[in-house]
Amino acid sequence: MAIELKNTRQAASNGVKILVYGDAGSGKTTLIKTLVQAGLTPVVLSAEAGLLSLSDMDIPYIEITDMQTLEEAYMYLLSSENGMQFDTVCLDSISEIGEVVLSAEKKRNKDPRQAYGAMQDQMADLIRAFRDLPNRHVYVSAKLDKNKDDQSRIFYGPAMPGQKTGPAIPYFFDEVFALRVEKNEDGQTIRALQCSPDGLWSAKDRSGRLDSYEAPDLGTIITKIMHVEEN
Repeated sequence: MAIELKNTRQAASNGVKILVYGDAGSGKTTLIKTLVQAGLTPVVLSAEAGLLSLSDMDIPYIEITDMQTLEEAYMYLLSSENGMQFDTVCLDSISEIGEVVLSAEKKRNKDPRQAYGAMQDQMADLIRAFRDLPNRHVYVSAKLDKNKDDQSRIFYGPAMPGQKTGPAIPYFFDEVFALRVEKNEDGQTIRALQCSPDGLWSAKDRSGRLDSYEAPDLGTIITKIMHVEEN
């Protein structure tokens, strides 16, 4: 078997894969607008009725109502000429897609434990498949989950059906951001993407090119990550 040597400078050439989680109404769907504003051509796979915030823009979307639609959407994006025109794929949200998968598994398995186990395995395969779409940026949104560790310390991360799936999701992505919505000293609402962990919020930036907090602009973030400085 011939060995193919690759260069680490080309690690981002296959696209930037981003997971963003946040509370309901924090603006996870609205982030998709910044992709268009950056000149990208996104398509949205929507499993929830929350696209009203994008109604002022012409962004194509596929409504995910069952497993068959999800599988067909993947094949459309992977191999069809029309699907390949989109340089960015947005899954909004993976939490709701998990519910779609779980619903299908509950119809197949009478034992709830088997249904949740099968859902977890399927979601791992689905996330890998969409994440690894060649030459595509991938943006995955998730709901916010509040958990406690063995010492009753509170921490926040992405929400998914079942107890194991949510904590496992960040391991699939190089970029994991928490969409934070806070009030400043003047009472004004401030939105930011937290890109570094603080022991309370799960986050990471393997590119090393982002600040601990970034403006809620996925287009700018992708540009920063893709940029390779000349020596």
